[in-house]
Amino acid sequence: MTTSRNARVKPAALRPGATLAVVSPASTPKSELVHQGIGRLQALGYRTVLGKHALDRGPLYYAGTLEQRLEDFHSAFSDASIEGILCTRGGWGSAELLPFLDATLIRANPKAFIAYSDHTALHSWLHNEANLVTFHGPMVAADFAREDGVDMASWRHSVEGDASWSLGVGDGLRVLRGGVAEGVLEGGCLSILAEALGTPFAPHIQDSILFLEDIGTKPYQWDRMLLHLRYSGVLKGARGIVFGDMCQCVTDAENDYLERAIMHSLRDFDGPIAIGLRSGHVGTPNVTLPLGIPVKLDLAEAGNPQIYFLDSAAIAHL
Repeated sequence: MTTSRNARVKPAALRPGATLAVVSPASTPKSELVHQGIGRLQALGYRTVLGKHALDRGPLYYAGTLEQRLEDFHSAFSDASIEGILCTRGGWGSAELLPFLDATLIRANPKAFIAYSDHTALHSWLHNEANLVTFHGPMVAADFAREDGVDMASWRHSVEGDASWSLGVGDGLRVLRGGVAEGVLEGGCLSILAEALGTPFAPHIQDSILFLEDIGTKPYQWDRMLLHLRYSGVLKGARGIVFGDMCQCVTDAENDYLERAIMHSLRDFDGPIAIGLRSGHVGTPNVTLPLGIPVKLDLAEAGNPQIYFLDSAAIAHL
C-alpha cells in the first residue's frame, strides 16, 4: 500500500552546544524544578533561554495569559539563535493557543519541539499545519529535574536525528497481539487526542503506528476513549498500536484488567498491539519518541518486540 503523505520536515539535530528555549504553554511549573531541570540540561552541554513568561502564575492555573504564552511560543520559533524548544510541564492550556498560532512563522522556522501530556495538542497542530517532526519526550521540570528522569539513549538517538535505531523489551515493550506493521509514528496523550476529535485540530492519523499513553486513567476510561477513536474513524488510519507504560494509571493488581479492557475495545482492530513503552507519564527514565518518523512495529516474536526507526526515505513505500 502507498500513501500520498509527504515526508515531514525534520528539524536540525540538537547536539551539546545547541541553544534550547524553555517555555510553559500550559500550566505554571514549580520554579525550583525548572531551575533544576535547566541545570541538568546545561550539565549535558546545552545552552538555555528561559521564556519571559515561563514562570508566570495565573490567571487560574495558567503560566500567564493566553497572549503571554503565545508570545513565548512564537518568540522561541522566531529567534534565530534558538535551535530547540522544551516545555517545562503539562497541565492544561496548550489547546487555547491553537487558533492563534502563526503557521507562516513556524513553517519558516522549523525547530525541534519536545514535550508530552497536554502538549499533545501542540504536536498535532505542528504536524497538521507545519508538517513538522516533533518529539514526545522529557520536559524540564517534570523529567530533567529528576535524577533519573530521562532515558539518554533515546534522547540522543531522537534529537540528534539518527536514521536507524530501535526500542524493545528494555524500554518496557510487551506484546498484546502479534504481527508486523509499518507506518508513520503518531499519537501522544489519549485524553487530549480524544478531546480534539470533532474540532479543526483533530489529529490526522493515516497509515500510522499510533502511540497512546495517559495518566490517572482507569480501565473503563481507556475503553471509553478507544471507543471514541473507533467511532470517529481514527483507528481506520492506524496499522498498529503501541500503548505506554500504565503504572501511572493503575496498580499492578489492576494491570491485567486494564489490558483486557483495551483488547475488548480493540477486538475489531486487526493490527499488532504492544504495551508498556515508557514514554510520557512515567516514574522511570522517560523515553523520547520522534513523531512523524517512519517506523516498523515488529511483534512477530512475543519475547522480542521491537520498534525500528527507519530512514525518511522509507516513507516512500509505506
